[in-house]
Amino acid sequence: MQENKEKSIEDLVDDAKGFLEARVEYTRLYLLEKISKVFADLVTSTTVIVCFVLAFLFGSVTLGLYLGDVLNNYAAGFGCVSLLYILIAVVVYFTKDKYIEKAIINIAIRKYFDKLADKEDGDEKL
Repeated sequence: MQENKEKSIEDLVDDAKGFLEARVEYTRLYLLEKISKVFADLVTSTTVIVCFVLAFLFGSVTLGLYLGDVLNNYAAGFGCVSLLYILIAVVVYFTKDKYIEKAIINIAIRKYFDKLADKEDGDEKL
């Protein structure tokens, strides 16, 4: 009888070790998945932002050159583009608290909950 208890305790210890090893492996893989998703999101977001910035800069130069050609004075063309950006900056400054910040916050929250829902859908499939 004593031998059975010792054997069952050894089995229990082995099972506990196996469970802990599996749990550590699961945690490692879970963290790897999360880090990979964050890195992929960072890379794609950075790429999109860089492309938008480049398009904005080239568009600004193109608009300045076009207006300069229309006005027969490149300085006046780039001056008009500068005035346009100053006007946009003033509008953004005065509307940021009421409209822009709320919209950005709502977009960020929506993106977070969409990712959370995707994660829950993925967990249900397992």
